[in-house]
Amino acid sequence: MTWLVKVDHITYACASGMIEKWAWFHIEVEGGKLIKRIDDIDPHNPNSSMKLWCIDYGSFGIALIEGIDRKEKSQVTLFTELHQDHSIQHVAYETKNLEQFQERLANYKCDILGEPITKTDALGIIKQLFCRGYSPTTPAKTTFAEYVERPKNSNSDSKITFSQQVGKGFYAQIEEAIAEEKYQPFTEFSAMPENWEPPKISEPESTRISNQSGGK
Repeated sequence: MTWLVKVDHITYACASGMIEKWAWFHIEVEGGKLIKRIDDIDPHNPNSSMKLWCIDYGSFGIALIEGIDRKEKSQVTLFTELHQDHSIQHVAYETKNLEQFQERLANYKCDILGEPITKTDALGIIKQLFCRGYSPTTPAKTTFAEYVERPKNSNSDSKITFSQQVGKGFYAQIEEAIAEEKYQPFTEFSAMPENWEPPKISEPESTRISNQSGGK
């Protein structure tokens, strides 16, 4: 069975002064809709912060982030210095049940960044789980995965643990990991069997459904 439903959103890190230009591109050229704009997700942080703009395309979204440097360089600034402008910081994948998938990650020796966050964003309630980076380096400089669940019931009893500022949750988790010098990667593949072989090529689900519909 597949544990992932679709790509929920892609987060691009923008170089200093570029977030408005990329917002113009995604909105005017690609036809996206600006649904959230936060020009400082943590204004009381004396060290650093970031901007966060959210653009919706209907079936998925894009988040644009840009570093705000104060006493220190923002983690977003550090990321763009290494990967350049408009580089993918992370991709968020929607899963059917985040708690069950978190257990699955643990069983496969995959390391998450922190505890799940439940909050509201421009599209409603969202549960988020951020993972450690794919590469064994400082969390500010590596790409990583995010897994999310959007409860279908709008009256969900999920506790909102971070709702004041969208984006502040994962920014804080990365800052904590940087301070603790936690450089271990998301997975070291220790759960992968030595004799594992790639499976046979399968027919894409979309093709199978199309063939079934055509045969009716």
